[in-house]
Amino acid sequence: MRAPRLVAACAAVAWAAAAGAATWDFEVRLDGKPIGTHRFVVEEVAAATAAGTEAPIARTVQSTARFDVKLLGLTVFRYRHEAKERWRGDCLQSVQSRTDDDGKPVQVDKTFADPDCPMSYAYWNPALVRQQRLLNPQTGEFDELRVERLPDGVIAVNGRDVEATRWRLTATPPATSGKAAERQQITLWRDRADGRWIGLDAVVKGGRVLSYRLP
Repeated sequence: MRAPRLVAACAAVAWAAAAGAATWDFEVRLDGKPIGTHRFVVEEVAAATAAGTEAPIARTVQSTARFDVKLLGLTVFRYRHEAKERWRGDCLQSVQSRTDDDGKPVQVDKTFADPDCPMSYAYWNPALVRQQRLLNPQTGEFDELRVERLPDGVIAVNGRDVEATRWRLTATPPATSGKAAERQQITLWRDRADGRWIGLDAVVKGGRVLSYRLP
């Protein structure tokens, strides 16, 4: 199995008013079978400028993923990913990540200037569906993005059915070593009532489906 370009987080989203924090704890499944977890923590603080006017919200995003795919009791694929991002409003300021992609280590350490205003795979941010490219925090490269609105659907969240909006993200990474870029399709689910991120499905190598669900 090849690592998905996801890493790059509802009723289970717990906002702490004082700290301005939100947490998503997803159960991750491959073709319906549990293989691990992916946790996202978004913390934000509204800063004030010297003149007393409100500045764009400062955010820190931490992401931790642990996947183990087993066959007949043996681990055939292992994936670990940790990333920390800093944001100013909807603009990514920096990203640091470490990934163990089945024994292949990858590290990313990048900063960005304000005028660039890039965005990573910030599924928690409603502005993501208006982007034309996204930074992959695992590779440090920008993927081209096409976004399509799909018909609304129903998804299970914390044991109950929730009506949701759906978006299809088609991501194309930059071509490397003369090889054609391999596209990936991701379905993003948001609670229709309030727009919160509540699920995700991605088609990975071999046509298998990787799903994020809130248990």
